[in-house]
Order: sequence, then structure tokens, then C-alpha cells
Amino acid sequence: MGDVVQMHFTVADYVIFALLLVASAGIGLFYAFSGGRQRTTQEFLMADRSMSCLPVSLSLLATFQSAVAILGAPSEIYTFGTQYWFLGCSYFLGLLIPAHVFIPVFYRLRLSSAYEYLELRFNKTVRVCGTVTFIFQMVIYMGVVLYAPALALNAVTGFDLWGAVLAMGLVCTLYTALGGLKAVIWTDVFQTVVMFAGQLAVIVVGASQAGGIGQVWSKAINGSRIAGLDLNPDPLERHTFWTLSVGGVFLMLALYGVNQAQVQRYLSSRSEKEAVMSCYVVFPCQQVVLCLGCLMGLVMFARYGEDSPLDKGYVKTNDQMVLYFVMDVFKDLPGLAGLFVACLFSGALSTISSAFNSLATVTMEDLIKPHFPAMAESRATLLSKGLALAYGLVCLAMAYIASLMGSVLQAAFSIFGMVGGPLLGLFCLGMFFPWANSIGAVVGLIAGLAMAFWVGIGSFVMRISSSATPLLNTTMAPAFENSTVMPFLNVTTKPRPTGVEALYSLSYMWYSAHNSTTVVIVGLLVSLLTGPMKESQLTPGTVFPVLGTLLFFLPERYKEKLCCRTSLAPKLRDGSPYRKTVEAPNGSALFKEDSVAELESTGAPPNDKEKRCSLVAVAGLSLQETAL
Repeated sequence: MGDVVQMHFTVADYVIFALLLVASAGIGLFYAFSGGRQRTTQEFLMADRSMSCLPVSLSLLATFQSAVAILGAPSEIYTFGTQYWFLGCSYFLGLLIPAHVFIPVFYRLRLSSAYEYLELRFNKTVRVCGTVTFIFQMVIYMGVVLYAPALALNAVTGFDLWGAVLAMGLVCTLYTALGGLKAVIWTDVFQTVVMFAGQLAVIVVGASQAGGIGQVWSKAINGSRIAGLDLNPDPLERHTFWTLSVGGVFLMLALYGVNQAQVQRYLSSRSEKEAVMSCYVVFPCQQVVLCLGCLMGLVMFARYGEDSPLDKGYVKTNDQMVLYFVMDVFKDLPGLAGLFVACLFSGALSTISSAFNSLATVTMEDLIKPHFPAMAESRATLLSKGLALAYGLVCLAMAYIASLMGSVLQAAFSIFGMVGGPLLGLFCLGMFFPWANSIGAVVGLIAGLAMAFWVGIGSFVMRISSSATPLLNTTMAPAFENSTVMPFLNVTTKPRPTGVEALYSLSYMWYSAHNSTTVVIVGLLVSLLTGPMKESQLTPGTVFPVLGTLLFFLPERYKEKLCCRTSLAPKLRDGSPYRKTVEAPNGSALFKEDSVAELESTGAPPNDKEKRCSLVAVAGLSLQETAL
């Protein structure tokens, strides 16, 4: 095994990389000094709820497409073949369910933080538990997302490691803290274009050097890299059609359904229809991104065949292989390597800036505002900017800690992914099961997290300490903002594990499904034992009426006992402006004038008290305020 081969940037590469950072910072500064100048928390955290469909959808995509995915997907395809492509089948349900279930509930309740929903549905304790879990999840992930591409770049090109980390971290903190959500969304749009351009450049140049796409395809077939449909239902198999298309749905729901970074984008849309449309627009974009990753992996195989740079010792890990390949392909084309590195760092910037903004939002809305309901708007906005700045510095500290972890980087990814499943389970428990109570929600969340850490850490320890099957080739699966990255092995066939070992061998793609199901089952059992909630105790609009639809054939009295008569909140008028807010007892911002207009638009007569009370409860107004 030789030493790691280092290649070097040209002046043109440095210029293109610097332009990316300058342009990103420029967009942030533009929104800091234009429009409302980020003087209100609504503008800073929610972009004044004025965003249209296209920028929101591209921002959703950029948040999802982290630098680790750009590095991970091609090396996954190169090493194991195109089976991973079937993950695209999960995108359909993974976006359709958020579009028609989660978005209507969140949007009509007019939330700023997804965790406000947990207080409306359960109580303040559940809200705080959800918020703290999310903060823990994102803080761990931020440092790794910042450090991983910088480490790969340093190993392959000798590019200064901490120079890259500091440049990314500080630029990201600058435009997020100054420009708010508008800056984050529009930089995401710019960074998405750079990502597409960088990946396309690699594929076009790499394929032409390999003799064209036809030659790439035939080499992939000869090398057994084009995978067929593997219908093996075994959940212990790392990647099969069922693992990717069904397990992937839960992974997508954890990301696109309940993750604050994505929910905040839906809620920044100017109308519910625009929010739903943004979900639909993301679908084809994701398929394109997945295909680009797969094509890049096949072009890599056409160039190197079975004789990979990793086997030759030119690089130390699989995630450095993509950068080595890019530098190799572009060695005679100055500037294009810089374009791909800009693409890579765009993925990191978009993920980190989304994390900063969503962390500032949940900290402000869930942990500070409820305790200081009378806080002046100017002070609240200044504090929100301070929080975004503080989380930026925490991110740099986490990058330093990630540098000390060594091989535990993969464990950090695993810990991040373990948290997404239980949070999905918590929201599903509240949204689909009307009789679930707050005790069940808290106990269910704790049980889900305990199960996630038990299986995840047990799996990691078992694989590391297993002397009978040494690690021949440890690689890293592509990570999305809410996926689990587990070390997996390229070893000879071994006996099927049994008992607790089978649990530890569960495919990482099933983690979200397994952990969210644990939360729901434990939460329902505890709720039934401690006294299930009655329909009259529910805040209207917090339960999605799936049970009522499924059990339509039951008589009314049974429906009432099973809480099957709950209905979704009335649809708010698309494009209605947000007017004067009133403060609810729980510290949430509620919208008085819009709510009254909604009452009038329903045509509910003054004596139709049940209907009007339901609408009022959704809007968070007291009966006295609407003069019933």
C-alpha cells in the first residue's frame, strides 16, 4: 500500500471556490439590508411567510443533499452496484404523505416551530422533550457535515483543513445570522445550481474520457455493477428493493414530514397550496440528483474498474475516493476541480445554514418565548440573530470534536439518524391516534430513543469488536439530513445472526421505521393504561382524521368512543395576509384578524356555536374575543 497521493489546486480552482463563498455571503448581506431588514422575528425566522413554490422546493432539496451524500452516493455505487438507486421508489410516498398529511396540519395551525404542535396536541413537557431531542440531533450532525468534506479535501489535495472549516463555518454563520430564512433559502437555490453544475461537469468529462456513456454502461454490466430487482424480504440485508423502497419511506417521512429544517420552509410559503406544490416539485429534482450520483459512480467504475484508488492506497477511505476521481479527471482542465469542490461545499453550506436557522427558531419559539411572552419584537429579533450566531460557533466547536473522533465519525452519523425515527413516531402518535395522551407521548419517546441507541451502539460495538470477521472494507452509506449512516462490511458470507445479534444486524435503512414504530406502540399502551384522551379534550385541528376515514362504516356512537369524529382544521384562505398577532397562554403567536375573517368566510351563523367554537379553538382565540 502506497502513501496517499496528493493533487493540487490551480489558481483558477481557488478563484472559483472563493467565488462560491463570496456569492453566498453576498446574498446574506443583501437580505440583511433590503426589504424589512430582518427587523421582526416573522421576517428573520419565517421569511414573512412570503416565499413562492420554486425557491422553497430547491431549498428543501439542498437541505436534503448534504456534502456527505455527494461524496457517499458515487462511492456506494462504485463499490456495491446500482441497487441503491431503488431508494428513488421511496420518494413517491415519502413526499406524498407530507404534502397531504403533515403540511395541512402544520400550516392550518399557523405554527413557527413544528414542536409547537406537540404542546397543542399534548402539553408543554412533550414540546420541550421534542425540542431538546431535535437540538441534540442537529448539533451533533452540524459539526460532522462541516468537518467531513474538509477532511476529504485535505487528504486528497492538501487544502488546509482548518482553513476550509473556518471559511465555511464563518461564511455560513454570517449570512444566516444577518439575512435570516430568506437568505438561507435563496443561498440554497444558488448552491443547488452549483451542485448540479459540479456533478454534471464530472459526469460529462469523465464519460467522454472513458469513451462515452455507452462504454461506461457496458463496463458496468461486465463488472456486475448494474443490479437487478432484489425482492429478498430479509430486513438484515443491507440493501434490497424492500429495504430501500419501504424502509426509505420512513426515512423520508422523518426528514420531509417532521424535521424542523424542512417544516420551517413549508411554513414560510405564502399559501398552503404553494407549500404542497413545493413537495411535488422536489420529487423530480430528487430523482435527478439520485441519477447523477449513480451515473458518477458508474463513470468512476469505467475509469478504474476493480482496481480502485482505495485498494492501491492512493486514498484512505471510500468517501475520499470521489474527490480523488474528480481531481484525476480534471487534472488537465483548470477550474473544473474548483467547481466540483464548490459543489461539495455548497451541499455542506446549505445543510448547515438550514440547521442554524431551524435551531434558532426552535430555541426562540419553544424555550424562550413561552417564558417571556411580553418580550419586545426588536429584542426578540436581536436574540434570534444572536442564537443563529451562537449555533454557528457551536458548529465550529463540534467540527473540532469531530476531528478528535477518528473512526467514531460514523458513530456520530448513526447517533444523528437514531433520533429522527423516534421524533417521527412522536408526531405520528399525536397526529393519527386521538386517544394518545401526554404520558404515553413522553414514555414512548424515551422508549424509542432507548431502543435506537441500544440497537445503534450495540451494532457499532459488535462490528468493531468482532475479531472473527475483520473489517475488510469499511465504507460509509450516503447520508441525508435524517438518515442513519452505519459502518457496513464487504466480507464473505457468514451464518445468519440470531437473537440480539439479529437486532444489531438490522439494515440501517430500517432504523427510522423500527424506532418510530416503537414510540407509537409504547405510547399507545401507556396511554391506554393511564387513561386515554377523550375527543372533547383534543385541540381541534391537531389530529389528522385518518381513523374516521378508515372506519367510516361504524355507527356514530362507536366512532365517538374511538375518537373517530375529529376533523382537520378548516383551510385558510390562500394568500391571506398575516395581520395583528395575539399571544396565546402558551406563548404561541396567533392571528386574530385572519381567524375572525375565517369565521365569517365559513358563513357559520352566530348560533352555530359548535362550528364556531371549533374554528376559534384552532385559531387560538377565546370566545370573548370573537364576541360569540
